[in-house]
Amino acid sequence: MHLPKNCSLFKMALGALAAVALLQLLYLSFLSRLHGRQQRYRYSELFGAAARRGARPAQRDAHKERLKFSLATGGIFDGSGQYRVYKNLLQSDFSAGRRPEAPALALATHTSINNLHQLGPLLERWQAPLSVAVFAHGADARLATALAYALSVFCPGVRALVDLHLVCPSGEAASFPAEDRAPFAGLGDCGGVWARLEAQRGRLRNYALGGNVSYPNNLLRNVARGAAEEGAPYVLVADVDMVPSADLPRLFLGLLRRRRPAPREVFVVPAFEIRHARRVPAAKAELLQLYQVGEVRPFYEELCPRCQAPTNYSQWVNWRGRGAGAELEVAYTLAWTDPWEPFYIGARGLPPFDESFRQYGFNRISQSLPSLPLLSPPLSVSPLSLPQACELHVAGYRFSVLSSAFLVHRGFKVAGEFHAQKEEENRQNRVLFRRFKEGLKAKYPSSTRRC
Repeated sequence: MHLPKNCSLFKMALGALAAVALLQLLYLSFLSRLHGRQQRYRYSELFGAAARRGARPAQRDAHKERLKFSLATGGIFDGSGQYRVYKNLLQSDFSAGRRPEAPALALATHTSINNLHQLGPLLERWQAPLSVAVFAHGADARLATALAYALSVFCPGVRALVDLHLVCPSGEAASFPAEDRAPFAGLGDCGGVWARLEAQRGRLRNYALGGNVSYPNNLLRNVARGAAEEGAPYVLVADVDMVPSADLPRLFLGLLRRRRPAPREVFVVPAFEIRHARRVPAAKAELLQLYQVGEVRPFYEELCPRCQAPTNYSQWVNWRGRGAGAELEVAYTLAWTDPWEPFYIGARGLPPFDESFRQYGFNRISQSLPSLPLLSPPLSVSPLSLPQACELHVAGYRFSVLSSAFLVHRGFKVAGEFHAQKEEENRQNRVLFRRFKEGLKAKYPSSTRRC
């Protein structure tokens, strides 16, 4: 007799609960939108009205969310557990799939924050996907994330092409300085960001970081190269202060279309250094003019002439191919010889850098300086490193020298420019290298080649 009334009350209760739930959803939605606006306001306030002249709000938000997500993960530890890696703090249009064309060649590089300003001229010349691993510790980690965000806001070339990764000591965690406006003060355009980065140079001598912190160059190269290989089948690894010849990605793609690479082949890019006062040449003809008058010379000619001599600069300089160098070709092919340190383009899957080598000295002998421990007096080994050239030799690779491509380091490398701890770092890495050579014998037991 009372059932209809009870049903009516039950329906009213359900309706009330549904209305409350709907109001809660609307309220939460309102709070979410309000929080989003507050966050956008807070981040845009870091730059003030100038941010409106940079990236569009949607782009800013996308890069901000990418940055926040990467930082929120806490990074991943490297194999030693001594470093924390934050991948893709910035993600380029290429790696994010916003550009349909698939690049054939990417560049992988690394730097500390006091050399990050060199990314600007490198990017101007490269104009193709570029993966850069930045090492920072302490307050520099926050500064690196802040300036990375500023680059994404104001610099369309960076947004389009650069994937940026951060590496810091494992005991530290990177964070975005949302409440600290100091890194953003006065920034209004892309030039201002590069000027702020330029102001960081000179704080440290090369990569002498102090505080018992070692610059993990080979870890950084592996991070940058691994990310680059996700989007491109071929990668050139070079340090941030090495500028390539113009149009190299397009010319290399043309080479691939005309000539199928051998299964075990890498493409050598001859390396030079130029006086600081000179503009870095774009094409081989311009470089040869400077070479003839001594304004350009082989890389490391003063510090370690044997390290680049096997490139056979005389043959490269005098090589004449079809089309007067209009197309990129393989000029000649070489077997690796001790103690050659070639820079080269390699396909996916090359051996990784040995991450036990850090800082200066023998960080690249795992690839190409096997005889240096026997030399006297000790050489001033370069702070650069290459993919495993020594290991590739043992594994049966051949080295094909490209006809008109090159890399140029701005400034002549001279003795005495390294930090005071370099020789001690050399000594420690010599010990590591002896172990590395023994490891190669075990890794390639059937190979007749030795380093």
